[in-house]
Amino acid sequence: MGALPDFRTLVERNQSMVFSIALRALNQREMAEDLTQEVFLSLHENLASIESEDHARNWLRRTAANRSIDEIRRLKYRRGPALDQVAEPAVDAEESDPMLMAQLRESVASLPPLSRMLTIMRFQQELEPREIAAQLDMPVATVKSRLHRTMKLLRGKLEKRAEVRKHA
Repeated sequence: MGALPDFRTLVERNQSMVFSIALRALNQREMAEDLTQEVFLSLHENLASIESEDHARNWLRRTAANRSIDEIRRLKYRRGPALDQVAEPAVDAEESDPMLMAQLRESVASLPPLSRMLTIMRFQQELEPREIAAQLDMPVATVKSRLHRTMKLLRGKLEKRAEVRKHA
């Protein structure tokens, strides 16, 4: 494990990751900004227990995910603005189907909080199931089975929409 950089460096290196998790989960920029600030305030308060930069990154990811889930549950926030209202920095527009991407974002936004967070962590943050399990303090088998069910649900939603479009 590497040495722990100062707080400012930790913020600079990790703020986009924390904000991205919050924004994808909450679908509201202002709420994501507030949650990001809360996560970094909490990091500052707990800095003495952080051992390395990797530990800090994992701590931030886990805290952002858990607080996002809590916020979604607190607001009973199941549906909100479609994710297509938010630019996708990781996708090259030339290689994607905009209509399919919009449908996918809408489908992900309609998922229950934990399923949405698992999907974000797996496919946006590119974490392996064992890493997600460690971050969310869940058994790996639970993460895998929930991801499997979520992907099946998303495929079904997309197929249903394609069928409706075909007949329209």
